[in-house]
Amino acid sequence: MNRRHLLALPLALLAPRAVAQDGPILLRDLYNKDLSFSDAALSAEGGRLAVEGFMAPPLKADSVFFVLTKRPMAVCPFCEPGMPWPDDILAVYAKRIVDVVPFNVPIVVEGVLELGDEVDPELGFYSKVRLTDATFRRI
Repeated sequence: MNRRHLLALPLALLAPRAVAQDGPILLRDLYNKDLSFSDAALSAEGGRLAVEGFMAPPLKADSVFFVLTKRPMAVCPFCEPGMPWPDDILAVYAKRIVDVVPFNVPIVVEGVLELGDEVDPELGFYSKVRLTDATFRRI
């Protein structure tokens, strides 16, 4: 926990956040054009949020981790050399082992939004933005 989190803690306790009333947001709504976090992302940090997208092919079987992408990806972009790295992804840590959804089926993921650099200790996956304690459903 850093100083920014400590300073925001009293406000977070006074104003708990919930999933947006208007429904799920899109991955692009988390970023500004310069790829910094949007005001919407910064204000939702630490709260539950719903995001629409597609499940990328999993990195590992029987895992609680998957990557949400803006568009369907039939090939794991993190596993194939030479594949372009997508700039519109979200790491997801589910509550339970993930039942894989076909890559072309849209889903909504709901979880606690975390921002900032982090490396998964088990997979070595680097992320700047994550949903933790997440659940998902087909749209």
